[in-house]
Amino acid sequence: MSLTLRTISREQHLAYIQSLPSASHCQVPAWADVKSEWRSENLGWFDDRTGQLVGVGLVLYRQLPKVKRYLAYLPEGPVINWYAPNLDEWLQPMLAHLKKQGAFSVKMGPPVVIRRWNSAAIKSGIQNPDVKRLRDVEATTIEPRAFEVSDKLRRMGWQQGEDGGAGFGDVQPRYVFQVPLANRALDDVLKNFNQLWRRNIKKAEKAGVEVVQGGYQDLAEWQRLYEITAIRDKFRPRPLGYFQQMWQTLNTEDPNRMRLYFARHNGVNLSAATMLVVGGHVWYSYGASDNIGREVRPSNAMQWRMLRDAYALGASVYDLRGISDSLDETDHLFGLIQFKVGTGGEAVEYVGEWDFPLNKLLHKALDIYMSRR
Repeated sequence: MSLTLRTISREQHLAYIQSLPSASHCQVPAWADVKSEWRSENLGWFDDRTGQLVGVGLVLYRQLPKVKRYLAYLPEGPVINWYAPNLDEWLQPMLAHLKKQGAFSVKMGPPVVIRRWNSAAIKSGIQNPDVKRLRDVEATTIEPRAFEVSDKLRRMGWQQGEDGGAGFGDVQPRYVFQVPLANRALDDVLKNFNQLWRRNIKKAEKAGVEVVQGGYQDLAEWQRLYEITAIRDKFRPRPLGYFQQMWQTLNTEDPNRMRLYFARHNGVNLSAATMLVVGGHVWYSYGASDNIGREVRPSNAMQWRMLRDAYALGASVYDLRGISDSLDETDHLFGLIQFKVGTGGEAVEYVGEWDFPLNKLLHKALDIYMSRR
């Protein structure tokens, strides 16, 4: 297939995404408005024989301090045929185009899954004192074509750090946790939850925990719970304006793109979460909870409601997003995988993010700058 790459309109980009079973929420045109501190561009690949649009990419450009050169970032993209035998014919025109646009380095995150571990495999890893990382556990499924993609990228000169590459901005998770929903009955999904999760869902129900959907006007209440979480978990919270912009831009593009949930008890909101929808892929995006009311298990009730809503939307996967690959109980991130594994889903490893230095000197300067931040 002979391909031509050029800038396309947001409308063309969105129409192409809507024609697919799903794509990452980081690759919909409106994501550029969420990341408004970056300049953006919509790229399209066309089949020369038919003139048809066959791939798209959302590029975010971040200027290097004091220099008019940019890092070009395609989070969880581009949306192309990653298994094409002629992968270089897709990526070389992209690199040439981005270089013309003033990029000194390109970062991308191929949405290509390399391994999956089911809950049973993860649990056996957690119970084994010699196992410290997910990678030390034998994967339940391995995708050989993903290894070919990685080999091709290396041969083309793409680079990857030990941890999947570090760089500018929101580096997307390499490991995520997903609950597959396609061709499954909801009862079967619930049966797959571990005993503790099922008990906690029942406990919340018995206590009268109510899970409700919120709207734009409830984002200030979301922010209250989110800031309590930030203090407790020692991270820097995003400002309320970020979530307001996210809500307005994503839901203008598609009224069902972003949802907000609250779990409340006796009229008091105890936990909250945001949910994102692109085709058949549904993500639990941000979560927050108060320091009170944990005994009535609001988070379990909320996740179960969100998963049921995802199922009702016809989703093929409910994605609980990032996990660490650490299975060490002393690791501060271990609680994340422990909570998510209770849903009976699977840990999923992507091929990770890759960098292409178009200007090696500036790329090196960026690495030094990032390591000091």
